[in-house]
Amino acid sequence: MKIHSKLIILSLLTLSIAYKEKAKDSLMTENSLLKEWDGPYEGVPNFESMQLEDLEPAMDQAIGNHLSEIEDIANSSEPATFENTIEALERAGKLVDRVYTYYGIWSSNLSSEEFRDIQQKLSPKLSDYQSKILQNEELFKRIKTVHDNSLEDNLERQEQRVVELVYKSFEMNGANLDAAGKGRYAEINKELSKLYTDFSNNILHDEENYVTFLDENQLGGLSDSFIRSAKKEAERQGQPEQYAIVNTRSSMDPFLTYSDERELREKVWRNYYSRGDNDDEYDNNELIKKILKLRDERVALLGYDNYAQWRLQDRMAKNPENAMNLLMAVWPSAIARVEEEVEDMQEVANKENAGIEIEAWDYRYYAEKVRQEKYDLDSEEVKEYLVLDNLTDAIFYVAGRLFDFEFSEITDGSVPVFHQDVKVYEVTSKSNGEHIGLFYLDPYARKGKRSGAWATTYRSYTSYDGETNVLASNNSNFVKAAEGEPVLVSWDDAETFFHEFGHALHFLSADVKYPTLNGGVRDYTEFQSQLLERWIYTDEVINNYLKHYETGQPMPEELIAKIKKASKFNQGFATTEFLASAIMDMKYHTTNPSEIDPKTFEKETLDELKMPEELVMRHRSPHFGHVFSGEGYATGYYGYLWADVLTSDAAEAFAEVDGGFYDEDLSEKLVKFLFAPRNAIDPAKAYRQFRGRDAEIDALMRDRGFPVPE
Repeated sequence: MKIHSKLIILSLLTLSIAYKEKAKDSLMTENSLLKEWDGPYEGVPNFESMQLEDLEPAMDQAIGNHLSEIEDIANSSEPATFENTIEALERAGKLVDRVYTYYGIWSSNLSSEEFRDIQQKLSPKLSDYQSKILQNEELFKRIKTVHDNSLEDNLERQEQRVVELVYKSFEMNGANLDAAGKGRYAEINKELSKLYTDFSNNILHDEENYVTFLDENQLGGLSDSFIRSAKKEAERQGQPEQYAIVNTRSSMDPFLTYSDERELREKVWRNYYSRGDNDDEYDNNELIKKILKLRDERVALLGYDNYAQWRLQDRMAKNPENAMNLLMAVWPSAIARVEEEVEDMQEVANKENAGIEIEAWDYRYYAEKVRQEKYDLDSEEVKEYLVLDNLTDAIFYVAGRLFDFEFSEITDGSVPVFHQDVKVYEVTSKSNGEHIGLFYLDPYARKGKRSGAWATTYRSYTSYDGETNVLASNNSNFVKAAEGEPVLVSWDDAETFFHEFGHALHFLSADVKYPTLNGGVRDYTEFQSQLLERWIYTDEVINNYLKHYETGQPMPEELIAKIKKASKFNQGFATTEFLASAIMDMKYHTTNPSEIDPKTFEKETLDELKMPEELVMRHRSPHFGHVFSGEGYATGYYGYLWADVLTSDAAEAFAEVDGGFYDEDLSEKLVKFLFAPRNAIDPAKAYRQFRGRDAEIDALMRDRGFPVPE
């Protein structure tokens, strides 16, 4: 009888296990986000079938799978080796990567109230999941064994680099803490994940809900194309008789530059710079205080004096002192130039008998008047030659000359997209036709899409399990033109378009073995994209792609000369608004957070710096998403300037050779040392291999028209 009972129990257990496996397989089959990426081009995301209700169960399933893989690695009975520990870690988590792709689309490109509710639920789960990996004691023991062994018997170069990066990541994230410390560390991460989500969603709320509507008699100074776009936006918002200025930079910036309506300029300016700072339920000031305190407590557990000290140890700057020294080396020249710019603007206002003192909402408007007066350069005239479709052809041309890439639009519907505005291109080698990957382009602003411009990947290149192709994406927020009309963009927006494409080229040209090596050092990864901006100034681009939207005629030489002559114009404004944000970021993370009230701290710090009253930080604290909606740029915003030092120095290298910006030998070194290695080589070493020396600040100062330090 007992034997029979045991057999029954065993049979029931077997059936239960089989049922669970079948249920698991069923979930994998039915959930739109868990399906394998199939179809052409080594498989592509199933954007056409993605369902928001599938997101939470898909992420739960993916997390569970990955944690199971981690446990298998951590508890292996075999001695720890590179292959069964580090390489196994690199191989694990593929399902999470796939689900994260969809998560990122909803978060950045297609956000909605329904998604934000799900995001609130997933944030703590994702934090727990990361903590369970980074604080797995048995796993870290194996990683440490491989790391220590590699110090005595070096591995192959990329293998050694992966070991160092993985070990450092675990060490920096509390792997050496005791049980109590690890517990608190994980709790802090969970609290922060929710705060980051709240911060980001509050900004998005204010971007979507503070819209300025204009009547027909309030359009003075605005271009016809801008007016038509504003009309179309108002129609989308249910106000067909009016014109809408939405609360994003791409809409705010041209309005402040051209609108003759000073009161409306002030209103639009206040809407934009008050995002997250409206003393309501979406106000971010209290969140900043909580974030800073939690970050400080977390790094104190690891023995660091402040967050910046912990964060910068594996960046090019190495410590906050080096980062701050660079910022402060440029600051005096920047604010001195602002004083000169304001004097020029005030003179124009006085000539017009405007009866005003220049305020922040006047800066762009009168700067444009000064530009026209000093350089006879009209930004609206320039825009007539900056057609988005032509700029797209221009970036592809540059990619062909420097990287041997060719881009062919896929129009047969074989590659699904998440929105009808998205275009997809196949990327191949021009010289041999070899397939490299796909490039997704999502150019237009819309409700639910976060502001700004960014680049991302859905799949990165690796070769440890056979070569994979790259699925890269660029995302912008250009205001869509009226039906049948071209999209015209500003010179600054055109530069940004090239900038983001620089990130895409960085992804597409990668030649690394392991996924970890596709990661970047934050104060270095902006360098490649900033450098690509320089190619918009080349004769090949100007003469062939900057053509008038009506006549098709290339930009006249005299207009080109004016643009180049005016390239240093308004550098006081551009540099100061950036530096103010970067310095505030560093100050926030090197000051005792118990002493910080964001509103007071921002004002007092800027007063101490003698921040000009006529402009504000590029990103005021309550909407400084780079720093407070995640940790990617926290104490890292300075990195844009650090990267710009490299950019200016590298650009001078091209200016010094006979072939200029298309010199074949230097282009080959550009790809080989600055783009293809990603993080497989220490960035400082990679730059020296390209330039033959370290970068120097002098080129940056020359670029901006500032005095060169003696």
